[in-house]
Amino acid sequence: MLAKRIIPCLDIKDGQTVKGIHFEGIKAVGDPIDLAHWYSEQGADELVLLDITATQEARKTTKELVKRIATEIHIPFTIGGGIGTLEDAEILLAHGADKVSINSSAIRNPDLIDQLAKRFGNQFVVVAIDAKTESSRWAVKSAGGKIDTDKELFSWAKEAQERGAGEILFTSMDHDGTKQGFANDALLKLHNSLTIPVIASGGAGCEEHFVDTFIEGRADAALAASIFHYKEVSIPHLKDFLKSKNIPIRTL
Repeated sequence: MLAKRIIPCLDIKDGQTVKGIHFEGIKAVGDPIDLAHWYSEQGADELVLLDITATQEARKTTKELVKRIATEIHIPFTIGGGIGTLEDAEILLAHGADKVSINSSAIRNPDLIDQLAKRFGNQFVVVAIDAKTESSRWAVKSAGGKIDTDKELFSWAKEAQERGAGEILFTSMDHDGTKQGFANDALLKLHNSLTIPVIASGGAGCEEHFVDTFIEGRADAALAASIFHYKEVSIPHLKDFLKSKNIPIRTL
């Protein structure tokens, strides 16, 4: 079994790190540069930064913030939000990003996945999917969960893989911010239908939830926000706990 990854997520709005529940009730929780430095020093395997209102506000993710964070950390760094063209991705790469995450732009223009993979390589492209259960199906949403789409989680993830995505970042809107555990049934189905890594997002509340998603959901990585931001779970303690459960993890 490959080493599992622990990934803190910085949701950014108006230059501040924020967090909500079910994508609603957004509250500021700290400075993204300070948090990025802290997570890098704590032993996070990667960092994800999502500008959660860039698409809704029709603007680009700020390249200066990306540049400042990149100088503060020594771990891989994924950036998402408002990336709609090859040029957008190229600018972020030049300013320190290791990968880009696309969501709404990929739904609007699936060919963007192909273009990014061809230009930069599959490993550079993360397709993020926000979905919630509706009428016994996982319905995909865009624009930070605000807009309905005609896509379904599993078929869209499969298409993204076929077009060149290197990873799928699946956020369960049903579980987001609830601290009741990840959507492990859906994650297992993704694992069984894909050959690329799947990152679990939405629902982390304690160390056991990470164990569950790695074993029951077969996730390759687990992303969390509030439990790390509020220091309810520390990354060093979490990694020690996972090691005690015989789950392979990366160490400093």
